[in-house]
Amino acid sequence: MSAPAMRLVPSTIRLADNLPLYELRVTAVTSSDMSVEVWQLPSPATPRLQQAELTATLAGRPWRLMEARVAKRLRQAGIQILHVRKGQPAKYPLTEDMALNLALLFRVLAPMRNIDRIQMVADGIDKMTREEAGYWLGMAVHRVYPRRVLAALRMLLTTP
Repeated sequence: MSAPAMRLVPSTIRLADNLPLYELRVTAVTSSDMSVEVWQLPSPATPRLQQAELTATLAGRPWRLMEARVAKRLRQAGIQILHVRKGQPAKYPLTEDMALNLALLFRVLAPMRNIDRIQMVADGIDKMTREEAGYWLGMAVHRVYPRRVLAALRMLLTTP
């Protein structure tokens, strides 16, 4: 095979253009409470998307329980969410790895109320590889009954 025939990717397309794009949107609901959302943005890697799509959100009591953990992880990525004020929503770009992990965490924790179980599930999701998080998030997003998938994941992560 000749050298020009092996070239499969046009030179105008960069590899970074073929990655899914994610965004973190933070809205201060009250002076002490926030709503944090992970959105997937249209990109060449996701041709099915014509507009931004909400992937996961966390607010209320589950957010308050996870706020310090999530804020620490975001701070390590260079994102400061604690300065967001009411009426001034903020948007931050996310890497794919961070978006997968946060979206899965938000979806699994949203209906939970037991503090001990929330901690166990959050620890389990933190230990997941990128592939595991992507698998579980894909199952939770694209299934007919995503609540069953999320319930199964909660059981797997909280069973001794």
